Amino acid sequence: MLKTRARSAALASGLALLLGSTALVAPTLAFAQQEQGGVIQRILVQGNERIEQATVVSYLPIQVGDQVDPERIDLALKALFRTDLFADVKIDFQNGDLIITVEENPIINRVIFEGNSGLKEDKLRDEVSIRPRGIFTRAKVQSDVQRIVELYRRSGRISAQVEPQIIELPQKRVDLIFKIDEGPKSGILSVNFLGNRAFSDNDLRDVVVTEESRWYKFFSNNANYDPDRLEYDKEQLRKHYRNRGYYDFRVSSAVAELAPDKNGFVVTYTLDEGPQYEFGEIKVETELQKLDQAVLASLLPIRSGETYQDEVIEQATDALTFAAGAAGFAFVDVRPNYQANRETRKVDVTFQVREGPRVYVDRIDIVGNTQTLDYVIRREMSVVEGDAYNRALVDRSRRQVRGLGFFKDVEITETPGSAPDRTALQVRVEEQPTGELSFSAGYSSVDQLVLDLGVTQRNFRGRGQDVRARVSVGSLRQQLDFSFTEPRFLGRDVAAGIDLYGYRYDLSDYTSYETATVGTTLRANFPLSLNARGSLRYSLRQDEIKIDDFYCDPSQPLLALAICGQRGSFITSLVGYGIRFDRRNDYLNPTRGYYVDFVQDFAGLAGDVNYVRTEAEGGWYHGFTRDFILSLTGSAGYVEGWGGDNVRINDRFYKGGNTFRGFETAGIGPRDLSFTRADSLGGKAYAIGTVELTVPTFLPEQYGIKAALFSDFGTLGLLDKEDKQCPPPGTAECPLGARDPNVQDDLSLRASAGLSIFWRSPMGPIRFDFSRVLAKEDYDKTETFRFSTSTRF
Repeated sequence: MLKTRARSAALASGLALLLGSTALVAPTLAFAQQEQGGVIQRILVQGNERIEQATVVSYLPIQVGDQVDPERIDLALKALFRTDLFADVKIDFQNGDLIITVEENPIINRVIFEGNSGLKEDKLRDEVSIRPRGIFTRAKVQSDVQRIVELYRRSGRISAQVEPQIIELPQKRVDLIFKIDEGPKSGILSVNFLGNRAFSDNDLRDVVVTEESRWYKFFSNNANYDPDRLEYDKEQLRKHYRNRGYYDFRVSSAVAELAPDKNGFVVTYTLDEGPQYEFGEIKVETELQKLDQAVLASLLPIRSGETYQDEVIEQATDALTFAAGAAGFAFVDVRPNYQANRETRKVDVTFQVREGPRVYVDRIDIVGNTQTLDYVIRREMSVVEGDAYNRALVDRSRRQVRGLGFFKDVEITETPGSAPDRTALQVRVEEQPTGELSFSAGYSSVDQLVLDLGVTQRNFRGRGQDVRARVSVGSLRQQLDFSFTEPRFLGRDVAAGIDLYGYRYDLSDYTSYETATVGTTLRANFPLSLNARGSLRYSLRQDEIKIDDFYCDPSQPLLALAICGQRGSFITSLVGYGIRFDRRNDYLNPTRGYYVDFVQDFAGLAGDVNYVRTEAEGGWYHGFTRDFILSLTGSAGYVEGWGGDNVRINDRFYKGGNTFRGFETAGIGPRDLSFTRADSLGGKAYAIGTVELTVPTFLPEQYGIKAALFSDFGTLGLLDKEDKQCPPPGTAECPLGARDPNVQDDLSLRASAGLSIFWRSPMGPIRFDFSRVLAKEDYDKTETFRFSTSTRF
């Protein structure tokens, strides 16, 4: 809650924040209008103080002379709100006049920090995004509050609190004050080790940098909690053990737990020491005729039978590099290869010495890109002009450019440069359609047909931007969503995007309720390491669950309380994060490698719904030949309410259709059998795995037909206790509070197998899935055939 220093300022600022928050949901609000449509004769702007009328009009997607209707006025509302210039907007159409009434967001006059002593003001100013003379919005303020809190957390002040305050000034200006309560530094109560046998806790405490807090260590900066320091400690422990023979050593985990009274952390390192090794056979191999292998081997500071040490390996590498340099080889590549034997507990080391003449990248030429702009390709390159040539980085660059999905083929070749030690790289790409007009349909065992129409442009204007719009029409689902992704937000390696969506599910064939949802999501994706990326997101949505009164009429046979108790409209505000680790050799058609995804959402940041949802997904690929590629993929999830909340029916997991072949949409999992329809209730937990093997079709490649055998297996279930109880008022067969026999909730195994056929047709890719169910419950809903198709442009 934003506060002010004076009563009048509090009232005004509170109003400003209320209006500012309106911008978050304004696109869903109704607008006032006197007429349903007509031709615009004039555009009048009212309420603007700083912003010129012409400026307001320039943001509109409609102009004088255009035909106006409710849909176009709604687009105009959204366009004005997207500017962040206005706290509120109202549009009326009267007698040919389009009247736009606006209330402007205030301008930031000053940004002030109070209460900060542990962190300098300059560091705080660099962290926040709000600047003087910028536009004030509540979302920006709250984002900066989180930035400041995180900055303090990383400096060891885990209990730091930041309260934003505003002082209203004339001419729609405000002073923004971040009032900071830094709190005490969170010390280290103890440093513990688990799994250590070779060295005592006291010995290992001397190895790590993190220190236990003591009254006499007031000059030490290592006695406070710092998550980055824990990572450094893990490396220090690894060096300590590896330099004492423990070749297999690893740190299983490094956990910092906050004490119940929040007065400090308990740090625990879990270690896997493994056996102690000795050096086995030591060899030197070289293809350089001027270097004698026997002489090089005599220079090694390693002897067989000695305790294995990483430091000695590094010393040996330096010695060989120096010896080769003395022999006239300015650039050599010395690589030690290890072969560990757990039975003999010996490590054989072979040093391979190769000549490595240094070649520099003179220039990089990009050819073949008729649509994609040059810089979109260059930013995916791991080497730039002036770098030393590195084959591994060049190969990685090709994978990354190809991973964009914009090109049918990507080749990087070397051409002579401007000097003998220079080379030029030519990146030749072949553009392929990146726009897609998709159509899909699914046929189920109950003759349910769902049609989807989508438009996607993954390389919008050749800038690598992703724009998607989708309309789904069917008796089951009506959906409209739009998303936009900027892959390099503000020129950084951060993919930022926004999703706007609204959909309605009529689940009358599966359960007794309908849902309608309107919401938006802000998201960002960024690199964590060479093969790992992280993501953050925030979602705000409104869900409405409708159930016919007939089904919950006390005079009628009741549904389970799990259904009738879900009616109403609810707002969900959630923040989430994700981590993806990807080691596949090709992001589009992998034949080697694996990937792991982990995502977690926390609902309850305001709103009406409280839950924590966790999901994980992974896959492993192995190509035996070009036609035989085995893949093992799996996913699992769990959602649990908190703060006394149960998991609502629309927040549970539903699996089937595309997510579990052989079963209908929402075809597996808990059901209410009160009616012959057998209502699907969804589940709080699921686990699904897939084994797929691509097989040859023995057809010419130009036909573009591929096939794969698959098997899907898994389970879905687990309801809250209250959702399985007999509903009021109860009956003799089902007393109030007892377990409702009509609610089936079995975490039993489901399985299916079948054949998938992929056809790259002239109209676009088409997929056919033929399935046979191997294991199911009697109440599950199955299907045997599903197809989808799309056409590209």
